[in-house]
Amino acid sequence: MSTLLLNSEIFRDLFGTAAMREIFSDRALVQRYLDVEAALARVQARLDLIPEEAAVEITGKADAANIDFARMKARTEVVGYPILPLVEQIVAICRDGLGEYCHWGATTQDIMDTADVLQIRDALALIEIDLDAIAERLAALAAEYREAPMAGRTHLQHALPITFGYKCAVWLSGVDRHRARLDEIRPRVLVGEFAGAAGTLASLGENGVAVHEALMAELDLAQPAITWHAARDTLAEVSGLLAMITASLAKIAYDVMLLMQSEVGEVFEPFVPGRGASSTMPQKRNPIACEFLLALAKAVRQHHGAMLEAIVADHERATGPWHAEWHALPEAFVLTAGALAHARQLLDGLEVDTAAMRRNIDTTGGLILAEAAMMALAPALGRQRAHDVVYDCCRESLAKRRAFVDVLAGHPEIAAVMDRAQLAEVIAPERYLGAAPAMVDRLLSRRR
Repeated sequence: MSTLLLNSEIFRDLFGTAAMREIFSDRALVQRYLDVEAALARVQARLDLIPEEAAVEITGKADAANIDFARMKARTEVVGYPILPLVEQIVAICRDGLGEYCHWGATTQDIMDTADVLQIRDALALIEIDLDAIAERLAALAAEYREAPMAGRTHLQHALPITFGYKCAVWLSGVDRHRARLDEIRPRVLVGEFAGAAGTLASLGENGVAVHEALMAELDLAQPAITWHAARDTLAEVSGLLAMITASLAKIAYDVMLLMQSEVGEVFEPFVPGRGASSTMPQKRNPIACEFLLALAKAVRQHHGAMLEAIVADHERATGPWHAEWHALPEAFVLTAGALAHARQLLDGLEVDTAAMRRNIDTTGGLILAEAAMMALAPALGRQRAHDVVYDCCRESLAKRRAFVDVLAGHPEIAAVMDRAQLAEVIAPERYLGAAPAMVDRLLSRRR
C-alpha cells in the first residue's frame, strides 16, 4: 500500500479524484506519447516524407496495451527519459522495419511537451465542469439569501450588516473570473511542440515548417510562433490558474469554517452521519471539507512555485528545471480536482441558519449599527460631532452593558434631534443593508 497521499488506497480520494488521476496515470501518459508519435507519422506520410505503409503500421501499433511497462521503466532509468525506450519498443513490434520511421525528425521534448498539452486539455475540461457547477450553486445561494441579514465582519469583528446572499455573490464573482481565465488561457496553453533537437527543425530541412503545421492540425492544437522548449511561462500560467482557483475555494472554506464555530453557528457543512466526528468528543462536528480545501490550496501553491522555478531555463534546453514540471503540474491538477470535489460537496449541501445570523447581529446590543446612527445624526450635529457623540455612546454601552438604542436616546444632544423610536428605526439591521441586495441582483443579471 502506498503512503504517498495521491496514490494511497486510504487517502487518495480525499486529495484528488479518480477521473483526474486517470488523465495523469502512467498508461494515459504513455498513450498520449503514442498518439503524438502516430500523428507525426501520419502527417509525414501525407507529405511524402515517410512511406504510407509505415504510418499505417506505426498508427496500428501505437497502443499502450502493446507496451511492456516493466521494460520501459528499466530503460527509462538508464536513459533518463521515456521516449527513446518507447520508440525502441514501437520499432521492435512493427513489421518489416517500418517502425524505424517512428519519431522521424523529432526530439524527446517535442513528444513529451505535446503529450503534456493533450493531458492539460483533458484536465482543463474536468476543471471547467466543476467550476461551472460551483458557480451555479453559488448563484442559487446568492439569489435565495439576497436579503438575509448577517453580521459583516472585518478584522474578525462585527462591522456592518450585510446579507448572506451578498457574501455568496462575492464568492461567486471570483469563481466566475476563474472561469473566464480558463477560457482565456486555452489559446496560449493548448499549443503543441515540434521543433527538433535545438528547436530549429533542421532535421527536416525545408519540410520542417510544413510538418509542424500539419502535426498541430492533426492533434487539433494551436501552432506556436516559435519553439517553446525553454520558454515555460504558459505552463506556469496553468499552475497559476490552479493556484488561484484553489485559493478562492479556500477563501470560501475559511469563511464557512469560521461561521461554523460554536459561538457563531450560522452556516454548516452538510450533515453526514459520522463525518467530522471526534474519537473522544461525541458532540463535535468538525469542518472536514473546509480543512481539506485549505490544505489542498496550500499544496497547489507550492507546486506553482516549482513551475515558476522551471521558467528559469538555461539556453535552448533546460538542465533540470524541466524535470520539476513532471511532478508539479500533474500533482497540482489532481489536488485541484480534489479541492473542487470538496467544494461541490460543501456547497451543494450547505446548511444556512438565518435565525442564528439575525440573532448574532444583536449580540452587541445594536453596536453594529453605530455607523448608521452617526450618519443619521450628521446632518443635525455635523459629521465629526456626530462621530464623537456616537463614539462616546458606544463606550458607555459596552462599559455599562446597556442597549445601544437606550444609550443613544439618553444622550441630550441626540435626544434633542431624534427620539427613541426614530433611533430604533435608524439602527434596524434590515434598514442598513446598503446596496447589498442590489449588488447581488447586478451580478446575477450580468451573468445571465
